[in-house]
Amino acid sequence: MPGKVYHRKHYLDKIRPFYRSDMIKVITGIRRCGKSFLMLSIIEELKESKVAAKDIIYLNLDKRGYRGIRTPERLEAEIDSNIKDHDFKYLLIDEIQNVEGFEEVINGFREEGNCSVFITGSNSYLLSGELITKLTGRFIEINMFTLSFAEYLEMKAFLGKEVVDINQEFNDYLRFGGFPKSLEFDEPQAKATYVENVVQQIFEKDIKARRKIRNRDIFARVMTYIINNFGAPTNLSNIIDHFKNVERVHIKRETLAAYIQLLENAKIIYKCTRFDMKSRKSLRSEEKYYLADLGIYFARNTDTRINFGPALENALYMQLKSMDYSVSVSRIGKLECDFVVRKQDDYSYIQVCMTIADKHIEEREYRLFTLIRDSYPKYLFTLDPLIQKREGVIHLNLISFLEGDNELPLRNGNG
Repeated sequence: MPGKVYHRKHYLDKIRPFYRSDMIKVITGIRRCGKSFLMLSIIEELKESKVAAKDIIYLNLDKRGYRGIRTPERLEAEIDSNIKDHDFKYLLIDEIQNVEGFEEVINGFREEGNCSVFITGSNSYLLSGELITKLTGRFIEINMFTLSFAEYLEMKAFLGKEVVDINQEFNDYLRFGGFPKSLEFDEPQAKATYVENVVQQIFEKDIKARRKIRNRDIFARVMTYIINNFGAPTNLSNIIDHFKNVERVHIKRETLAAYIQLLENAKIIYKCTRFDMKSRKSLRSEEKYYLADLGIYFARNTDTRINFGPALENALYMQLKSMDYSVSVSRIGKLECDFVVRKQDDYSYIQVCMTIADKHIEEREYRLFTLIRDSYPKYLFTLDPLIQKREGVIHLNLISFLEGDNELPLRNGNG
């Protein structure tokens, strides 16, 4: 076990109440987002609470020595070999999707009632219908993301690296992203190389291993298109037209949909659906895709200039997702609303832009809020150091909001 482990407090707080629960703890997230280190943090906390080392069984199926475990029988035998008595056990298994048919083994240990089970995986296969059926619904999901900006700053300090001007740190965060291990590298090219390697591992281990891709070139083009157009409204028809008219490539609609779904399943991208405020339902048109980590974009592009519009949206979107908000795009009249944020029956409207120092931009951003007739909170996020007070809209500095790891104070629209 590594000598020092940075504790992701946000996720530990989520999972800690279930340490001794018979519910299986399923930790999902993009490869290299920190799931293994969350497991190690859990182990540290268990030991601090006086759990004996013999009662903690940890298997990382991606590590040398365990890579040969690919069948349920081998998995069960390995677990049994680590159980020496009848005391209550904590079973933690990393990258369990490497074992096809693992569900019955894990469910068997859960049903014995003398074991608390934690598993991680890098793709959505872990939450497929098959898992839900075989584990009989007795599990909770902890969806993990790369470092938030607040965690990015904390981990830099944890690693003994200087935290310089906060604006420069935020620029670096937007450009290089929040994959935890990337913070160990100081050179920009080293960071980009590491992130590109992660993307390649995702393709080989989380996509190619689960689905036979007949035309790797077309898949790579689709992935590049989606990554390069993150935060832009899009639909399948528009993408098909692009490939037909610009790249001179024919792609079937069902193939395109399947390729995008693979990217979602591997958690490289997240779909932000369109929400209709009148019907309170999601619509299948003009959705947006945001990146699991902004470092993915810059690792795959030679242009290092930041397009602040989508980059700021992406940073806020992932922050809100990590806090379990439901986030959608919407249209109010003829104007686009960047985000409609929901948690249970509470809503909030959000606009994001770099600055409203220009009067015309300020009027454009506030125009949407004037069309909203209910009393749900309205937020405007910018990078401006000076805060505008106008028409009941809550104007916040995005860097300060993300640095503080804050939550939105939602309230009911009847309030």
